[in-house]
Amino acid sequence: MENKEEPKTTDVVEDAWKMVPPPFKQGDMKHTLVDESSFATLFPKYREQYLKQCWPLVQKKMEDFGIVAELDLLEGSMTVKTTKNTWDPTMILKARDLIKLLSRSVPFEQAARVMEDENGCDIIKIGSMVRNKEKFVKRRQRLIGPKGCTLKSIELLTGCYVLVQGNTVAALGPYRGLIEVRKVVEDTMRNIHPIYNIKAMMIKRELKKDPKLANESWDRFLPKFTGKNVSKPKPKKTKPKKPYTPFPPAQPESKVDQQLRSGEYFLKKDEVRENWMRKKKEKQAEAEKKRQERRAESFVAPEESAASSSKGSKKASNDVDVEALKKKVKLANKKRKNFNV
Repeated sequence: MENKEEPKTTDVVEDAWKMVPPPFKQGDMKHTLVDESSFATLFPKYREQYLKQCWPLVQKKMEDFGIVAELDLLEGSMTVKTTKNTWDPTMILKARDLIKLLSRSVPFEQAARVMEDENGCDIIKIGSMVRNKEKFVKRRQRLIGPKGCTLKSIELLTGCYVLVQGNTVAALGPYRGLIEVRKVVEDTMRNIHPIYNIKAMMIKRELKKDPKLANESWDRFLPKFTGKNVSKPKPKKTKPKKPYTPFPPAQPESKVDQQLRSGEYFLKKDEVRENWMRKKKEKQAEAEKKRQERRAESFVAPEESAASSSKGSKKASNDVDVEALKKKVKLANKKRKNFNV
């Protein structure tokens, strides 16, 4: 039997993406973990009912990797911990991502995919990217598209599951797809329509099929976005022109001039204070009178309309006119007799 020589680590790797590392199996780690690692995350109140239903599935998924999952409904938190039976140390990080996705309204069926080696997750915070709330809502809706068409097309092109929830976007899938999703989301919040990035991804997918273009630049095939800052003209406030006069405006009277004109300047301090108090009381009395009149308006009975009074008079007259009613009855009886004959 000839022993095959293993490739040295110093050898040149032509395409590292095509290299598939051997899977990490149970028993590959010879020693147990030195210390316990744990991660916890909070979840909103509206997720409590769903998490109670799917938590047995989460625990079963974690048991396969020797990780303990705890749900605390009083504190509203989820915790994952390593144990002595944990045989893959990186799975605690995957478990942390799983509970993060569950707290952000991602269904368990999709969140469980993050435990696979080839998949990862990315939580993009978009709340602080746009200051104006109206613009933020419009751009977030632009990312979703009519009936979710834009979001679905992003998922098909990147192979990732994308969920827009509040101020965050949760993405789950292959690592290359996550890079594309983050670029699309950030560009959309910077007022670049997602259709440009979707077009670019579709063109790249077709160009990959042509081996002749493998070593060439694809910039000439990709769409280029040029931003346009369209400034809306603000309505100008026009002030009415005053009639032209060659003379300057009259100088306003000073406080001393006003006191001299009214004679208040020559009064004593006590007299001035008395005048001021008297005027103040007059103003208060006038304001109180207006206030009382305003309150009394709600207690004034409304006037009856002329139509209702005329109807009432007609009813009264009908009740009193008994003779006319007797004559009508007699005539009716006579007609009935003649008709029977």
